[in-house]
Amino acid sequence: MLFSEKKLGPVLLRNRSIRSAAFEGMCPGNSVSGDLIRYHASVAAGGIGMTTVAYAAVCRSGLSFPHQLLIDGKALPGLKKVTDAIHREGAAAAIQIGHCGLMAKKSISGVCLAPTGGFNLYGPTWPGTITFNEIGEIIRNFGQAVKIVREAGFDAIEVHAGHGYLISQFLSPYTNKRKDRYGGSFENRSRFMIEVIREVLAAAGSNMAIVVKMNLRDGFEGGMEMDESLMVAKLLESEGVHGLVLSGGFVSKAPMYVMRGSMPVKVMAHYMKNPLMKFGTRYFGNYLMKPELFTEGYFLEDALKIRAAVRLPLIYVGGLKSKAMIEKVLGMGFDFVQIARALIHDPGFIHKLETGEALESGCESSNYCIARMYSGQMACFQNEPFGFIEMGRSPKKGGL
Repeated sequence: MLFSEKKLGPVLLRNRSIRSAAFEGMCPGNSVSGDLIRYHASVAAGGIGMTTVAYAAVCRSGLSFPHQLLIDGKALPGLKKVTDAIHREGAAAAIQIGHCGLMAKKSISGVCLAPTGGFNLYGPTWPGTITFNEIGEIIRNFGQAVKIVREAGFDAIEVHAGHGYLISQFLSPYTNKRKDRYGGSFENRSRFMIEVIREVLAAAGSNMAIVVKMNLRDGFEGGMEMDESLMVAKLLESEGVHGLVLSGGFVSKAPMYVMRGSMPVKVMAHYMKNPLMKFGTRYFGNYLMKPELFTEGYFLEDALKIRAAVRLPLIYVGGLKSKAMIEKVLGMGFDFVQIARALIHDPGFIHKLETGEALESGCESSNYCIARMYSGQMACFQNEPFGFIEMGRSPKKGGL
């Protein structure tokens, strides 16, 4: 099933594989770089059906990092180079858009906003409570970003409504303590998401696929659970989106619930420039980013509950490393699969599955790539000259 054509909304993909929107860290100065273009071109050349440019902020207040993509008028020429490079290799091009909310760094974003203000240990940040006027402005920013990426030639948009970023912060009872029409009941907490989605759909027109990345669970007590996630999925289906990406976790509370395993905190600290952040991460990182058991297909049990509740296309993401598990997931009624770490390890992974050169990825799920991307570019330690040393291991034969 993996190598059969399939439509996602109005877009026909050559197969059912999608490069997940894992942050590349390849946009210094918040702009497209040659490295970003080359990486996504290599994934496209490696056989992917569609590759997704990750974590693009719809406005400056939505930025977390100095090497994160900002979608504004100046970004258009670079974005066009990205889509041209992807299309030349026969793949479709998607871009993930969002706003980081309470994860914003004021030195980059100028302001830090959240549904409810207060201290965020994981930033660390101290966001202010977002006003009605600011809510309206950010919703319009989503629409403006869609118009820019549509002009740049993207085939699909993934709206980030999970992982504890701004839309997810409105949805979660943990981060949303508002007493107005955007807080309290599920209907009110989901209002911001629906208003964003309507703006995106109106700006996208009829020839772009619109998918939404949503949480199955926030991953901690007091966060959103499956009962409300089922309601989110049904709401998004009724609004007319073309697909859902089923994920989970909360970067400001349960970050390892997203990718599972453990975080190599010494590597993460090594690349940090701020001395205080470096110290805190090195000595308290394992407490703040508590390990979660990694198993291939770790979101599958919860994702099947969404599959039983809605009819629109569903995109499974979460720890896929082998052809056998990919085919199992597709055989259980999911329309597409998203893959990230296996494609960081080897951009040609999909082609190797198709030719039989490989049956599974050589990725060890060490999360070295995640530790690196917070301060620089993502990279697989198995491909890096000093990666084994940084991981505290002896180099394997051919590893250096």
